Amino acid sequence: MKSRLIFYCKYTVIILFTILIITMAAATVMEKIYGTGFVSQHIYSSPLFISAWAIAGISSFIYVMTRKLYKKAITMLIHISFVVILIGAFTTHVSGVQGYIHLRKDMHPIDTFRTYNKENLKLPFFIKLKEFQVKNYPGTQSAMDYASYVTVEDENGESNGNISMNNIFEYKSYRFYQSGFDKDKNGTTLSVYYDPYGITITYTGYFLLFVSLVLFFIEKRTTFMKLIKSEYLKQASIIILLIMSSGFSLQAKNKLPQTVPSDIAESFSNLHIYYNGRICPLQTLAYDFTTKIYGKNSYKGLAPEEVLTGWFFFYDDWKNEPFIKIKSNYVQKILGCGKYAKVSDFIDTNGFKLERAIQETDNMNLRRALEEANEKFNIISMLCTGSILKIFPINDSITNSCKWYSVSEKLSQDIPHDKWVFVKYSMNYLSENIYKKNFNETEKIINKIRKFQTKEAKEGIPSDLKFNTEKFYNSWNKIKIVAMLCLTIGILAFIYQSRLIIKRKHNVTSINKILNIGLYTILSYVVSIIIMRGIISGHFPIANGFETMLFMAIVAFTITIISRKYILGLTSFGYLIGGLALLVAMIGESNPAITPLMPVLSSPLLSIHVMTIMISYSLFAIMMLNGITAEIIIHSNHNMEYEIKKLEVISRIILYPAVFLLVAGIFIGAIWANVSWGRYWGWDPKEVWALITMLIYSSALHSGTLKIFNNGIFFHRFTIIAFLSVVITYFGVNFIIGGMHSYA
Repeated sequence: MKSRLIFYCKYTVIILFTILIITMAAATVMEKIYGTGFVSQHIYSSPLFISAWAIAGISSFIYVMTRKLYKKAITMLIHISFVVILIGAFTTHVSGVQGYIHLRKDMHPIDTFRTYNKENLKLPFFIKLKEFQVKNYPGTQSAMDYASYVTVEDENGESNGNISMNNIFEYKSYRFYQSGFDKDKNGTTLSVYYDPYGITITYTGYFLLFVSLVLFFIEKRTTFMKLIKSEYLKQASIIILLIMSSGFSLQAKNKLPQTVPSDIAESFSNLHIYYNGRICPLQTLAYDFTTKIYGKNSYKGLAPEEVLTGWFFFYDDWKNEPFIKIKSNYVQKILGCGKYAKVSDFIDTNGFKLERAIQETDNMNLRRALEEANEKFNIISMLCTGSILKIFPINDSITNSCKWYSVSEKLSQDIPHDKWVFVKYSMNYLSENIYKKNFNETEKIINKIRKFQTKEAKEGIPSDLKFNTEKFYNSWNKIKIVAMLCLTIGILAFIYQSRLIIKRKHNVTSINKILNIGLYTILSYVVSIIIMRGIISGHFPIANGFETMLFMAIVAFTITIISRKYILGLTSFGYLIGGLALLVAMIGESNPAITPLMPVLSSPLLSIHVMTIMISYSLFAIMMLNGITAEIIIHSNHNMEYEIKKLEVISRIILYPAVFLLVAGIFIGAIWANVSWGRYWGWDPKEVWALITMLIYSSALHSGTLKIFNNGIFFHRFTIIAFLSVVITYFGVNFIIGGMHSYA
């Protein structure tokens, strides 16, 4: 009877978790097609989905108890913590209520809020808005924080509350979060969340989980510690021979379009500009503009500052320069241009040929090609008309705020006359002196504009450290070159390392030293990029996909340096993983903008969450590359069971911290989401795929139950296939599926 119960529970758990993984994966695709509301109603909130989780949890608990795993206290505690978390989630689903409330300063206190199902519910107290404030980053119109100051009234009297991003207000188990505000800034919209029991139960589960994970790595009798003491880790790693070749190409000198002298272009780029929601050197716009138009930060040997000033001051000369490659013969025909199109090709007496062509084109591929050309054309137009050059700040002494005006923007009549005249005519005077080649006077005018900026913007102007760091960063950021270098080294080293393993050749210590020096050098470079971005932005630089991929590269290089003596061929893996991370960073954002951090992203919990997840993904990547190495050895027709077993042991050791870090990262993210968004789990596609990844890799930890994982060859192949879930979690969600987390 007991054995039959174990059998039924075991296969119930396996079948249900398989169904849940497939269902969740399908749901993320369906969400892309049918929308969030559809999958939320028909899948995540459906009785069948909830029942499957409940039955899987109960069956798992019965199986653990029947197998007497409670004798292993730490293992038991880990499983109990997951059961508690599921109970908390179910309690939240049953008893939790979520909605919103709209308050205005001129309203009487109210005691009702509306759920997202449009149902009005009563509050056990009255609430009133006293004040609402939007706090901007100094000298900009970019919001740094939103704050609602409220008063609640009940039979106990009045209480005051402050609600801002990452700062909730709780009263009688009702939690209020900042959600939105009215345009006149006299009203606010607050998210209301009532969950008196579910959050407490869930947080208890999180606490038990974190404690059990820490204890697991301390306990000496775990499978993990047995693997650590394995004889397969006593040998040093095989050293890699590096074969590198490099080539240099000389760019032919072509006739250059007219531009200002390099020193004047440099001075002009030293002006401040309000760009991308922050104040930065105008040089940053020059780099972004040049890279966007030409795919690199130079053109015919001209620096970005020279390109930008050339387009702005000598448009008639530059409009005849090729700026986009038109691959389609059909597009060339309808635009009447050659393979390399010029701005002048897109303008005729009836307006802009690009816009008409887009409207008349039904083919989606051709439309995308036209829209790409149109995007670049519009960016050039914004520069040449001056609308993108917001370089004139005007300080309002009454409101103590500062607005930045562009060269072409209509000025308010309330601006003092002397300022109005300076903003209106200084650029005209500057252009006039450039045309006359009176560069001494040009330099003086640029200096006057910079002094005007400093006087008007005041504390909004970046410090000299930030300003100079950003200028250095613009010229120092060569991620593309470093990424390609890492991949070249990694691929060649990986191929040669596999050959060494097959032929059982000895290490080459001199080559190893060269590779190690390379790792330290590249790590130092990437760390310097991250540090500079932190100085420039003023926050911990893990705010977007570009920065998280840089951090993943840092993690890969660091793990490689620390562990290379103990893991076979890890040096080449470090180059490959780091290089791929840098390559993705480069592809995702070839010249990334550094913007003020969204208020909700400023929590330190977010940084910990991202770092933990990135370390986990890096460890999974090392396991995958170990699996590929083993697969190569298997197909080499050599008798090398020892080497294959050693790779297996290493991957099994890595599996434990990788899974545990992923688990910790997911639940730290849940705590951050609860503090910032008012819910600890929202079934967002990235959350779902992180959960799927956790379930897939967790299965390999249960080799006592799932005997197939004791087969070394199967385990290696599992690590290769399982890594697809990591790829989808990060890249698939970011670039295809989408969702609230797709910024990272």
